[in-house]
Amino acid sequence: MFLIIIFILTAWLFTLKIYLLFKSKTCLNNVSLIGKTVVVTGANTGIGYCAALDFAKRGARVILACRDREKAEIARTEIVRQTENVNVEVKIVDFARLCSVRERAKDILENEDRLDVLVNNAGAAALLDKVTEDGFQNVMQINYFGPVLFTLLLLDLMMKSPKARIINVASVLAKIGKIDPSNLNQYARSLGTYSNSKLGNILFTMMLAEKLKATSISVFSLHPGVIRTKIFRRLTMQNWSKTLFNFAAYFTFKTPLQGSQTIIFTATEQNIENLSGRHFEECGVVTSYTSATNRKLAEDLWDETLKLLKINENKLFIDGVN
Repeated sequence: MFLIIIFILTAWLFTLKIYLLFKSKTCLNNVSLIGKTVVVTGANTGIGYCAALDFAKRGARVILACRDREKAEIARTEIVRQTENVNVEVKIVDFARLCSVRERAKDILENEDRLDVLVNNAGAAALLDKVTEDGFQNVMQINYFGPVLFTLLLLDLMMKSPKARIINVASVLAKIGKIDPSNLNQYARSLGTYSNSKLGNILFTMMLAEKLKATSISVFSLHPGVIRTKIFRRLTMQNWSKTLFNFAAYFTFKTPLQGSQTIIFTATEQNIENLSGRHFEECGVVTSYTSATNRKLAEDLWDETLKLLKINENKLFIDGVN
């Protein structure tokens, strides 16, 4: 009887895997990126690596913005080997340290003559509750404050490129996110802080798109799917739970290649500029999550974020603002 149950369960999981495979969309365009520069954060592994590989195949100059130089150089070597595009560069940035974010943004501003696509993909999930040297909760800083600062510092350069794009990788877990702009350092157990940070990514996308509406820069957020990557490697689980989790993940989670498709789509698909500020899944625009439709929350989060990052909006190079 036990074997029959195992057989039925396995058959059901295989059927589910096939269904999810057909449901997963692929970016089908062949838009060239020759002459364009793309920055991908967290590009040494997972969906960031797969997206960077695709951009290199399209002829782009690709900057792998990563924390670990050794892993990033390995990724660069493999991308160059597969694409024969030698215009791939590693730049080190640690989003857990805002001085590193500022230093890397300054480096890019001084040494790059254009920036056409910025993919904010780097992230962390189940870290312990710690405060960074900047005074922020670590998951919130890596996933939210760091990418926001990086993006705002690079706006001047992106203004020089026609139809530049900013891609913010969020998550469906934003649906359960609960952000309090007056207490952004509050730690939520398990994946609570991760969910909050991803809600922040979507609200930031909405606000930044509005601030940039008089420019040629488009801003998109997206849910890449639930991916078999290392981002949740620090989740605390018993051995049996981890085994069960990995077993279920094999059948139900996307591969990094599948998960990278919506990143590639929003970065390359033509004629979607009118969708700036919108949220994407499976290579298409979707209705934003209820948690991300609160206009007052988005405005308060924007104001508090700039205050905490010590950024004067009046000094941002954004046409049509203030």
